[in-house]
Amino acid sequence: MGIKGLQGFVARVCPDACRTVDLREMAEKHLIDHPDFPPVIVVDAMSCVRYWYTPEYWVCGGQWQEYLAILEDFIKAFMAAGIKLVFYFDGVVEEKKRDEWIKRRLKNNEEIARIFQFLKTHRKQPGRGMFVVPSALPTFTRFALKSLGQKTVCTLQEADFEVAAYGLQHKCIGILGQDSDYLIYNTCPYFSIEKLHLDRLVTVMYSREDLCRALGLSLTHLPLFACLLGNDVVPESMLEGFWHKCLVTSPHRNNSYNRRTNILLAVANYVSKVPCSYSSLKHLEEMLPLASDKTLLYRGVQSYLLPGQQSPWIPPEATNCQMFSLQQQTAVCQDKEIFQLAKEQHIRSENYTIFNILSNGEIECSNSLEDECDTEIPGQALIYRPARQHIYSVLLESGKGGACPLVKEWFVYFGNPLQQPELIQPVQPSIPGGTPNLKTLWFAKGPDVEKQRYSTFLACFHLQDRMEELQALEAPVAAFCCLLAYLMMQVSSLSLEDLNAFVALILCLKGKSAAQLAGLQLAQVDSRGVHLGAVFVRGLTTLLMANSACGFPFRMEDLMPWKVFDGKLFQEKYQRSHQGCSLEELLEGNESLYTPFQNLKSFICKACTARKRTIQSRPRGSGFITGTQQREFNPRFQQTRRNYFVPPYHNQMRGFQWRNPQQQGKK
Repeated sequence: MGIKGLQGFVARVCPDACRTVDLREMAEKHLIDHPDFPPVIVVDAMSCVRYWYTPEYWVCGGQWQEYLAILEDFIKAFMAAGIKLVFYFDGVVEEKKRDEWIKRRLKNNEEIARIFQFLKTHRKQPGRGMFVVPSALPTFTRFALKSLGQKTVCTLQEADFEVAAYGLQHKCIGILGQDSDYLIYNTCPYFSIEKLHLDRLVTVMYSREDLCRALGLSLTHLPLFACLLGNDVVPESMLEGFWHKCLVTSPHRNNSYNRRTNILLAVANYVSKVPCSYSSLKHLEEMLPLASDKTLLYRGVQSYLLPGQQSPWIPPEATNCQMFSLQQQTAVCQDKEIFQLAKEQHIRSENYTIFNILSNGEIECSNSLEDECDTEIPGQALIYRPARQHIYSVLLESGKGGACPLVKEWFVYFGNPLQQPELIQPVQPSIPGGTPNLKTLWFAKGPDVEKQRYSTFLACFHLQDRMEELQALEAPVAAFCCLLAYLMMQVSSLSLEDLNAFVALILCLKGKSAAQLAGLQLAQVDSRGVHLGAVFVRGLTTLLMANSACGFPFRMEDLMPWKVFDGKLFQEKYQRSHQGCSLEELLEGNESLYTPFQNLKSFICKACTARKRTIQSRPRGSGFITGTQQREFNPRFQQTRRNYFVPPYHNQMRGFQWRNPQQQGKK
């Protein structure tokens, strides 16, 4: 997560450390200097996603086809220069960084609240200054890059360490990202994604050597310098007194600089005078108010040591390799074969969250674009919790006797202060004969097992009785219907208008190119539609988790948002549906979609009826709900909207007949 203010400090105060470089030229030079090592750039993908996401609309749930095309162009630009890319993604949140993770999530909640306030006031998307990445963007970026043929690694610890280690070990041209920790690690050069001009492959390289020259430090000093400024190991709150002492004695204090810049210069001046030895570090630990943990500074410095590196700050006999060391005996899952496969799939970015659950029984989910003021729609974390409980049961085999461990959830939603994880009980899904064991689901072969995988997956979403109907559909459409049916069952405030919008979306999305979707214009943006879009996309990640747990009854690519969702298109369908447009208008005049529309809608409603859930009409007009907040279905209200495509109540479960007489009888 970097050192606060260091990146900006380097740009303002140490301009010589910021060199404009041509990556093509660097690749050519690399080939001459290292003929046995083809030019590779290792990419810290988590710090790049906000720069990759450049579609105009970001608030509606994601412009996924546009985004996929942008990633493809990004890869092609480097391939044309003969540069291979290796992408790294954070696979865990380490315990030492949990407090910082929580702080950021709570800050993001405030940012999201401001976005919804803007949406309700102006009914349009805010400017880029309020930009937040679409919900689940890092997760789906990982799978997108993999689908584009790229080497994609999901880490077993925080990504910056593994990125720096990979760059050093494989003699990479450099690291591409935006994290000031790469100025501290003694690894290959660090390139800025923020300053990258893709058309020319020109960017800024931050030079550690020039930074050290400007500050009067050596490369050996940098880890201690970082720790005394505050990082993920040493909290800034413990350093205020130390900074004050440094500022008082610093010869570099400059009133034209802000306080943080003066602190950076003062700490550098202090560190430059500290002899590089373990005894100096111990003396510092005694001097600093490090609360009860006097090893913080030691651990902070050690965290920057890559495999094979040594430091005068650390005794030579101390281990300097912090690569993942979780032992099988400490894991939640005690089956070596299952544990190993889950780990391998995790690293290769083939599964989703499964290894985190099987290794330490812990899982987290960041912020979503959800409106905390909309009390009718629960947080997505709560909507999908029953499904996750079934998934945990499948993974941890809760019905096989013995105590089943609880799963620790760190899920962001309104009302959750994130002071501690929520302890979630696995719940067995309803499957005749019981849940198949994990070894069967993961390793067995044959048509019977394939059927078991599919039925177990459906049972996680309470759809085990709908297998034949779903298997008759194309896989992405079946997955979409599975998610939509579950969503309609779980959220009682969702209406027929919402259902119509979703079904029209999946049917009208097919065949549309990224360029066509980019050209779609919205006159206004509805805040509730934004909320529903984010909830739906988060639901897709729940499908990924269930699919991974159940042995992949679906191909992962069939569960991707660019196959089933587009934010702007959903906004358009949502608004038109609630305004009472005709079926013809909703389906863009394509009569061939009328029958599929009715069939999919009928399937969802029958699935809901089986769970004693009746979907009612609640048109919201131009975005403001009509009638009371919990308004019952009103037949008289329906009759005033002659072209509105909601069926009479008594027809709801019989395939839906359209109210527009011109559409009657169209099958």
